[in-house]
Amino acid sequence: MQKTLIILGVIIAAAGLLWPWISRLPIGRLPGDIIIDRPGLKVFIPITTMILVSLVLSVVLWILRK
Repeated sequence: MQKTLIILGVIIAAAGLLWPWISRLPIGRLPGDIIIDRPGLKVFIPITTMILVSLVLSVVLWILRK
């Protein structure tokens, strides 16, 4: 458990340091992401982004288990 928490902390710290470059990636603005923008209402449903992130995490975890 301690090793997992340390690795998670390092990943979060790295993401924080790399945020200026990460924010430039088109993740969250992919075709298939639904944006409803009306006066008084803004809804964002990142369907394609969720599928892509799920696939990447599944592959990474599959590789780490081997």
